[in-house]
Amino acid sequence: MGMSLQTLIRPPADGITERVDPIDCLDERTLSRASEAPAAGAQAPGRYLEMQGAERTLLIPVREDMIHIGRGLSADLHLDESSVSRRHAILVPRPGGARILDDRSANGTFVNGRRVQQADLADGDVIVLGRVVLRYIEN
Repeated sequence: MGMSLQTLIRPPADGITERVDPIDCLDERTLSRASEAPAAGAQAPGRYLEMQGAERTLLIPVREDMIHIGRGLSADLHLDESSVSRRHAILVPRPGGARILDDRSANGTFVNGRRVQQADLADGDVIVLGRVVLRYIEN
């Protein structure tokens, strides 16, 4: 691709200067669904959102239902982080993969360093929502 990891996780908007630990942003409901990431490539087949924290990496399974991601309490993937909008993005699983849609967020939704309104996701794509960085895993 020619992009460095630094390019992929650069701050998406003015005033957002640092990356946060996404695991610290999760609520108990989401933490109960997540699992510790095994060694590379050792997870069960499926689709996941990977969240790399300071001390551990978690995998959140992506099922058939769409996932509303945001700071709002009604979000399926609740991220308690001020740079994330209440209704930030929607992850839509599809037979051939998944698609992410920006839900009119203030700071935008970025895939592999590019701001998108919607984008098809591939294995390994880096998603940035405010200061929260996720990776889409499909195997």
